[in-house]
Amino acid sequence: MNRVRLFILSATFLTFASAGIVFAQRGWYRDRGIDQGRNGVPDWEVNKNFPGDLFTFARIRYDSYGRSGGGWATDYRDSDLNFSLRLQQLTTLKVNPEPVVLDLTDDRLFDYPFIYIIEPGSLYFSDEEVAALRRYCFNGGFLMVDDFWGDSEYENLRMQLLRVFPDRQPFEVPLSHEIFHCVYDLKEKPQVPSIHQAQRGNREVTWEYSRDGSDTSTPHYRAITDDEDRIMVFICHNTDLGDGWEREGEDRWYFEEFSVKKAYPLGINIVTYAMTH
Repeated sequence: MNRVRLFILSATFLTFASAGIVFAQRGWYRDRGIDQGRNGVPDWEVNKNFPGDLFTFARIRYDSYGRSGGGWATDYRDSDLNFSLRLQQLTTLKVNPEPVVLDLTDDRLFDYPFIYIIEPGSLYFSDEEVAALRRYCFNGGFLMVDDFWGDSEYENLRMQLLRVFPDRQPFEVPLSHEIFHCVYDLKEKPQVPSIHQAQRGNREVTWEYSRDGSDTSTPHYRAITDDEDRIMVFICHNTDLGDGWEREGEDRWYFEEFSVKKAYPLGINIVTYAMTH
């Protein structure tokens, strides 16, 4: 497993309360009408002599479908580009401007210590994917799962992960855990709705509705750990961090309320934890 050296520039990170002010003052609300060849996301130079020192956002492709038919490609590719940009800007982590898409059975999987799966509500792993993911995680890899809502979608994911880790069950991660505080000091477990849900009527509603009608008003962050209590799977349920990354330039209110205050701070915390444990 290729581990990237991570150094957090502490002066760059302010308290959770003031972080949004700094984002807004620096004009980080992006005009998506500016075409820079990456749908408006700036590019940057990297040191080609040290490719192993670059963090690369790695999204996992799978064959089954998500709840809305988007499946693995939901929020792609703006989500991955924007998040990579913010990591590059907000930390001293050297980040690859080009995210990658991988199958779990790809031999290159073990070159990427962090992988991302989205919309797993109808996900089904093949036997080969089960074996590959188990080997990846127990060899130091970190899986983040995001953007699915309701009890039935969670139960589907839980059963698939039980095939990968038959001796382990996900548990609710307490707010006191370092993953919520290692860079940004989060005061609550954040819930991020899709931009369309957030703009629909009552802005106090921060959740999306589930297919099975179950309660989705409470976000859940669950984990599966290895024998040394390292989180190797982090599950973001009843929330959509990826939309907070993807949609940052489409609506100033959504950007300031969800991208700045919730989606980016927690995302940076998750990557920081993954790369330092």
